[in-house]
Amino acid sequence: MKTTAKDLRFHTKEILDSVSRGEEVIITYRGKPCAKIIPYEEGSSKVGEPHSLYGIWKDHDDIADVEEYVREIRKGRNN
Repeated sequence: MKTTAKDLRFHTKEILDSVSRGEEVIITYRGKPCAKIIPYEEGSSKVGEPHSLYGIWKDHDDIADVEEYVREIRKGRNN
């Protein structure tokens, strides 16, 4: 099912009813798809497991202090 952002705003209950029946809903904004609402499956959430991007700096042995590294990169931007 496709619906607009405006419809989502005014017909939230009906859209959520569709999702609860197992339907996927694609939300469009200005005619382009921007989001998808899918049914929630119990047990599919991986709470406690780190996201694949978590610890993005852990493999960089050459960077001991990430905060200092980022500060150094940003130096000169606001001069």
